[in-house]
Amino acid sequence: MAEEKESTSSSLSQGLTPHDPEDVPKSPPHSPNSSTRKACYAVLQSWVSKKFMTGCVVLFPVAVTFLVTWWFIEFVDSFFSPIYARLGVEIFGLGFLTSILFIFFVGVFASSWLGATVFWLGEWFIKRLPFMKHIYSASKQISAAISPDQNTSAFKEVAIIRHPRLGEYAFGFITSSVVLQVDTLPVQVDFCT
Repeated sequence: MAEEKESTSSSLSQGLTPHDPEDVPKSPPHSPNSSTRKACYAVLQSWVSKKFMTGCVVLFPVAVTFLVTWWFIEFVDSFFSPIYARLGVEIFGLGFLTSILFIFFVGVFASSWLGATVFWLGEWFIKRLPFMKHIYSASKQISAAISPDQNTSAFKEVAIIRHPRLGEYAFGFITSSVVLQVDTLPVQVDFCT
């Protein structure tokens, strides 16, 4: 027994440095220094990070769409909701519904002969104003490009075009199409701006 105490005290006095490689103390699996625990933690952290970023990627367009739609509804609702507020009727969206109906009836009126004449006179007057004519002309060109009344397919589709520099792309709107005849197979070529 005295020999065991002496060997224990000698190993303690030597600073617990083992002489045999098999005597190296191994950390138990539940130890924070375990390499298995570190590997599991790294895999879990990577998995959580990927799933969190996937959630962000999925929810970002939904949130942006919701916020823009909500802003648009509130913006359009604000045109007619003060009229309903004075009448004592406060229903959210009633002003928006009234605005949509108003826009529809303006479209019906503008399609008639009388409406076309009234809008032609208004356009003639606006084109005589110094600063307003530039704003009106630009917005008229944009609305004409996306108008459902035009027969062409201009600006109906968006295209992604590869830039000559590797890895760069640009957006373009398809303005017209040409069908080329190569041997006996027709090939369609789209022109973008």
